[in-house]
Amino acid sequence: MSIFTTRKGAATQEDARASDLSDSKTGLELDGVTLTLGDGADTVTALDDVHLSVNPGEFVAIMGPSGSGKSSLLAVAGGLTTPDTGRVRIGGTDLTALGPRERTRFRLHHIGFVFQSGNLLPALTAADQLRLVARLTGTRRDPRELLGAVGMGEKANRRPEQLSGGERQRVGIARALIGSPRVLLVDEPTAALDRARSAEVVELLARETRAAAVATVMVTHDHDILDRCDRVLTMVDGRLTPER
Repeated sequence: MSIFTTRKGAATQEDARASDLSDSKTGLELDGVTLTLGDGADTVTALDDVHLSVNPGEFVAIMGPSGSGKSSLLAVAGGLTTPDTGRVRIGGTDLTALGPRERTRFRLHHIGFVFQSGNLLPALTAADQLRLVARLTGTRRDPRELLGAVGMGEKANRRPEQLSGGERQRVGIARALIGSPRVLLVDEPTAALDRARSAEVVELLARETRAAAVATVMVTHDHDILDRCDRVLTMVDGRLTPER
């Protein structure tokens, strides 16, 4: 059986609720989010009363030292971790009110992730990376057309080992966008890239954020790429403060 074959007729009312957006004009909202990690004396406050609102088409960067809570923020915003208190809303849907199955379904349809190293499947070509997600989400977008839009059309049939770091990131961005997500969460996309490739990747993120009206949050340590962002926030000890 092909890896692109999916089981039909398995959708449930729960799936439908998780796939619905009650307010398509709203991007990402974190309201009073708190998250603690560890137990007893080892308890750490990873997120401390975090409030964040990102509009569709807005590109927000979050800076901060290691251990400040940036990764925890992405995990909570993406529905990978449930906060102790507070609400996380995407398009008006409260992720904290969804069950595990519903959250998984919601992530698939409405949240895109871009990782440091691309996290591509080594056995699949660039085009097949996108086809897999397209089949899972039910989108009819053309993988080759989207790869062309990110400058990878001529390398659609290459596997990750045949691509440079910057090219793998471009494929990762295209894969995150093919399901037409409402929110894009980006973790250190330029960490392994030189300055020129970093600029290209962030320019691509900025362009696609606006073109697709996605609410994008990017965690980064790279000050050189902040000019393409609409807002820059700083996270220290689990709290967000505006930088500009």
